[in-house]
Amino acid sequence: MAQIIATLGIGVVVFASTNVDDILLLSAFFSDPRYTPRQVIAGQFLGIAALVGASVLCALLAIAIPPGWIGLLGIAPLVLGVRGLWRLRGSAKKDESDETRPVNPGSRVFEVASITIANGGDNLGVYIPLFSREPRLVPAYVVVFAVMTAVWCAAGYYLVNNPILGTQIARYGRIALPFVLIGLGLWILSSALVLVVPS
Repeated sequence: MAQIIATLGIGVVVFASTNVDDILLLSAFFSDPRYTPRQVIAGQFLGIAALVGASVLCALLAIAIPPGWIGLLGIAPLVLGVRGLWRLRGSAKKDESDETRPVNPGSRVFEVASITIANGGDNLGVYIPLFSREPRLVPAYVVVFAVMTAVWCAAGYYLVNNPILGTQIARYGRIALPFVLIGLGLWILSSALVLVVPS
């Protein structure tokens, strides 16, 4: 029983410490009317599942991801941020016409998932050694991460719908999201400099 409690505690701490910034990203997505709550939640679960799956595979195969390569994931948020900024530059009328265009709901889910994955370099860095150390506890960690993902989505949704904070987030969230994504993309890409700059 003590080991189960310890495993659950470690899972909660590991998830919280590697996903603390995701709450802000989730809030920004929830505040953007182009994304439905269902798309944001599905994308977040898909992204976390991909990170956990990749970590399990690397742990089982004893693969260590070379420094710098994870940084290339920063391309995804950078591209989405630039695209969002390009949309913001237009007039209100143009924005409204863009909103009326049919969009595949799956593409919105994939966008959220890609940002979650791109922002998950620290997740991989922690999950892989954790899973390698005690492979038999991986199912327990997976359950904890799934529950914590739901908690994270609920927290992000609550922030947007909070009477005090929600109004400000809703007002500026859509405008801020492209800048947040561009900043996140550049920050993640900065760790890939080791691939082109000799040490």
